[in-house]
Amino acid sequence: MNKKFNIQTVLVAPLDWGLGHATRCIPIISALLKNNYTVILAASGKQKILLQQEFPEIKIIDLKGYNIQYSKTSFGLPFKIFLQIPKIVWAIYYEHKWLKKIVNKHAIDCVISDNRYGLFSKKIPTVFITHQLTIKMPFLWLQSFVQKINYKFINQFTACWIPDVEGKDKMAGILSHPTKYPSMPIQYLGNLSRFEWQNTVETYTYKYCILLSGPEPQRSILEKIIIKDLPNITQQVLLIRGLPNGSTILPTNNNVIVKNHLPGVEICKALQQSEWIICRSGYTTIMEILSLRKKAVLIPTPAQTEQEYLANFLMQKQWCYSVAQNKFVLSKERNNIENFSFHVPVIGANNLQQTIPVLLNNLIIYSTNTTQYEVE
Repeated sequence: MNKKFNIQTVLVAPLDWGLGHATRCIPIISALLKNNYTVILAASGKQKILLQQEFPEIKIIDLKGYNIQYSKTSFGLPFKIFLQIPKIVWAIYYEHKWLKKIVNKHAIDCVISDNRYGLFSKKIPTVFITHQLTIKMPFLWLQSFVQKINYKFINQFTACWIPDVEGKDKMAGILSHPTKYPSMPIQYLGNLSRFEWQNTVETYTYKYCILLSGPEPQRSILEKIIIKDLPNITQQVLLIRGLPNGSTILPTNNNVIVKNHLPGVEICKALQQSEWIICRSGYTTIMEILSLRKKAVLIPTPAQTEQEYLANFLMQKQWCYSVAQNKFVLSKERNNIENFSFHVPVIGANNLQQTIPVLLNNLIIYSTNTTQYEVE
């Protein structure tokens, strides 16, 4: 690597598996902009729409997603994912070839990839962001096998950034703190949240704020379960459907407000004005809820082992309450929620504006100490 190499233009590309990968990149993008880096984004679909709304001034390049689809039943999900492995492998191959062209065309100096395995390069430093160094599987032998494949891809990158804290307040448990790590440099980012806690709310506007998210059809399945039960809820409810490009208006009661999507500032305000948050146990959502010190009810996506592990892990720590989707009826679950002994921790968001320049400078140091890179 050329010792005069300098990072000026950064490509940020989140995975399209739900909106969480895109939303947790928002504080990173904001920190890059505040430090006067030139940022280019790569996304498609709902992720692209969300990022356009948050950063209308930034160039966004179209990059095909993995387009993962879920089954309607928890029993069928593992089989459904297995059948999509060839599509995932092809997507990784495609985005790697795509990156080779984009690096030269847009003079990119660094890539920050949130769980997109093909965005590594031999010409410039690349970062892989993940909280899943351990990918939960139903069998230990399978989990070990999958981890080896996971690390084989991750080790192609210059460094790995993990959105979690070290020590007793770790939010992702064994997912982000495995017994064995990849061979390249690891950096914990802390709580990667768009939001910051403020003790300004004296009275709550909403009893429940319901956040829907994740791939279809499970997002819609949970939505139908909740809407069917809403007539039994008399308190004020805010339902955010997680559809940045949605236009359908749902019929509701007078005590229920429905939004297809809200930008980050408005979601933060809505969460702060709500006594309880009801949502999936997606990791990005968890980080944001914990950063706001909110009491949450987690409903893991059926058969998604990561979300099931996180929901169980956090309920054992008494940080969140959890209930399975097939057992969730809010009108019947209210007493259990009210009587649950919450011990919500104080885990603030990391000051990325200060740490981002250090992290990028470390990439240059890592790069100058390796023969991995080819410089033209």
